[in-house]
Amino acid sequence: MAKEIKITKKAARRGDDGYKIVSVRMRDEMIARLDALSSETNRSRNELINLLLDAALDIVQIEN
Repeated sequence: MAKEIKITKKAARRGDDGYKIVSVRMRDEMIARLDALSSETNRSRNELINLLLDAALDIVQIEN
């Protein structure tokens, strides 16, 4: 499994602090995997997505 996720920089945006609702398109297979993990861990799909994104943000490497 990869230990890094690499992305390029993009222009900064301004926004409000706090939570926001975000709509994301996902393949059926990814949703099925999230739902299976949700059932196994007794966590909501939303909570899992936030936990997984938070973990990914901790290991991302930005390339110029």
